[in-house]
Amino acid sequence: MNGGQGNEKPVDLRERTTAFAVRTIKLYCALPKSNVLAQVIGKQLLRSGTSVGAQYREAARARSQAEFISKIESALQELEETQYWLELLIEAGMISEGRLHGLIDEANQLTKILVASVRTSKRRRAEATRKG
Repeated sequence: MNGGQGNEKPVDLRERTTAFAVRTIKLYCALPKSNVLAQVIGKQLLRSGTSVGAQYREAARARSQAEFISKIESALQELEETQYWLELLIEAGMISEGRLHGLIDEANQLTKILVASVRTSKRRRAEATRKG
């Protein structure tokens, strides 16, 4: 949920992680084909950036809270890796930071949302264990 702030609709992580994957794909396609290093880094970026949404969808189908937490934590690992590859593209001078700012910002926002989700799930699991 959005915390009751106005008429904004709740965060749809399925849509956001899919949009993140599409943006990652477009970035990969925009990398110079003649630059072997850009292509190697780009393939790593493509793999991790598109995996976030896949992990999130698996979490949505989890059979237990433990499985949900595990899948969300996997999505977080993929986000962290994606951020690494984005930073590497910038640091190596292959693409400007300004061009990647929006994608980096979205990765940071998704990370915050998923971290909060894991914390909430772990707290609920601990509460259920104490009650039961």
